[in-house]
Amino acid sequence: MSKKNTFFKLFSGAAFLGGVYAFSDYIYKISTKPHEHQDGDKDFDPSITEGREFVRNHPKREDVYTSSVDGLDLHASFIPADVATHNYILLIHGIWDNHESNGIYARHYLEKGFNCLLVDLRGFGKSGGNYIGYGLDDRLDIIEWVNFIVKKDKDAKIILHGMSMGAATTLMTTGEHLKENVKGAIADSSYTTLREQFASAYKLFKGSFVPIPIALLISRAIIYIRAGYDINLVSPIKAVTRSKTPTLFIHGDDDTFIDPHMCSRLYEAASCKKQYLMILGSGHIEGVVKDPVNYWAKVDSFIQKLI
Repeated sequence: MSKKNTFFKLFSGAAFLGGVYAFSDYIYKISTKPHEHQDGDKDFDPSITEGREFVRNHPKREDVYTSSVDGLDLHASFIPADVATHNYILLIHGIWDNHESNGIYARHYLEKGFNCLLVDLRGFGKSGGNYIGYGLDDRLDIIEWVNFIVKKDKDAKIILHGMSMGAATTLMTTGEHLKENVKGAIADSSYTTLREQFASAYKLFKGSFVPIPIALLISRAIIYIRAGYDINLVSPIKAVTRSKTPTLFIHGDDDTFIDPHMCSRLYEAASCKKQYLMILGSGHIEGVVKDPVNYWAKVDSFIQKLI
């Protein structure tokens, strides 16, 4: 009996550890391993696809690079305005995509006479990196892109505009000490904290039979071990309490991926000059296509007061 019990305990322990490893590997792959939009994938609106083609085929588009503080090559597409200007828009894409997804925004800004820098976040597009940073390391990368623009044009007036994870990256960036060249920020559909967003999104994934506290503990451990950062430090809501950058917070009231109430909480917590726009009937980052008139009227008005 004692040998059988010992064998059973060893077998059970091995099975348990194997299960934990398999679950943690699954969590890491779906949450932190980069994968992005492919040409054959369908966008949620045809105008997004048109925007991708607009960027890819723009005759003035230029591939530009800078380096991260930890030695990664970071890529962006730069498209200058038709007329010389010191006004710049730095566009930051969301998760599971690359800079081309922001073509719809670049088209509008170019028509308004802005230079556009569309960045590939680390791990995406042509940028180096093998994990999704959710804004933590990315905030330092955006600062490097700000430095890139200022080296190019010391009189640059820069607006940050991010969507989803790019919005969280934008807010995390505004929590840092920024050059005076950064005049404002637009955060479209950001989460409050990565931990809270993980807990919310986890319910939508297969494998959510594991209790949320345990899943979060495993997620935090495996991401720290394999990617080297603590998800608890990804906190846009803490960053905005330190921000001095005027910020426009945007969200759709029908967003089922990132809770619209997170936008309200971010707005209330922000210590900077701020404005707020809720797009009625809009899902996740759909405001620009669901209600473009209201979306761009608010954005343009906000920017005009800053530059």
